[in-house]
Amino acid sequence: MESKRPSTVLLTGASSGIGLEIVRLLAARGCEVWGTSRDAAKLPQLPHFHPLRMDLTDDASIRESFAQAQREAGGFDVLINNAGSAVFGPTALMPVEMMREQFQLLLHGPMELVRLSLPAMCQCGCGLIVNITSLAGTFPIPYMAAYSAAKGALSACSQCLRLELAGTPVRVVDVQPADINTAFHTATRRVAADTDHTRQEAVWEIQRRNMAAAPPPQCVAEAVWRVINDRNPPPVVAVGSFFQAKLGPWAARFLPARWLDWFLRRYYGIQDGSRGS
Repeated sequence: MESKRPSTVLLTGASSGIGLEIVRLLAARGCEVWGTSRDAAKLPQLPHFHPLRMDLTDDASIRESFAQAQREAGGFDVLINNAGSAVFGPTALMPVEMMREQFQLLLHGPMELVRLSLPAMCQCGCGLIVNITSLAGTFPIPYMAAYSAAKGALSACSQCLRLELAGTPVRVVDVQPADINTAFHTATRRVAADTDHTRQEAVWEIQRRNMAAAPPPQCVAEAVWRVINDRNPPPVVAVGSFFQAKLGPWAARFLPARWLDWFLRRYYGIQDGSRGS
């Protein structure tokens, strides 16, 4: 396959956080970027950027918006599934509608965009799918079961796609951010606490502190840029602090599950013998 720098990009979740930084970097370096948000008024006004309203919780919106963008762009070299949000609360008390919405936003919506993008990518002989998942798929976050599970499922789908598309010109890369300093935590919706309010608040505060001290979203944008320009990118790219993005995946691979559970309890301040939710 002839190497070239992709020039047309479809990116979900372009209005803030990691997505906005990816938009700024790719547009500044010459890519034409179609970026989505549920509220198009929140999207930036930048050269080489094309705002697109898309609601990933609505299949009809996904199909209509994709068709519009594809007509305007003439096809996409790169699909970046980035959009996401989270809900926080006891798994046993999480409303089923919230659980379903998390999976629609973080898994079903992205996979629908993959399905829509693949035919043209295979036909034109080039294509890159970047699924921005999370290290939370490997290290689930207490009180964020739906988010962690959906991100882990998208990682598994990425691996399946790599196997199914082997020998084709389409590449699939799973980019897994650790804690990144964005407004993601403050935007997380919360459900009512159970009787163990103290534990839940402690986990929430630990998450807040970790994200406040985490690397900026520009590091994820730079990682995505490197993936786009790599002729043979790695299948999985972890991004974040050395402790989370380097030692974390090593620990997940080599340490026994019981040890990992013990470590996560300590990390989130969940003491052995105390009541859980």
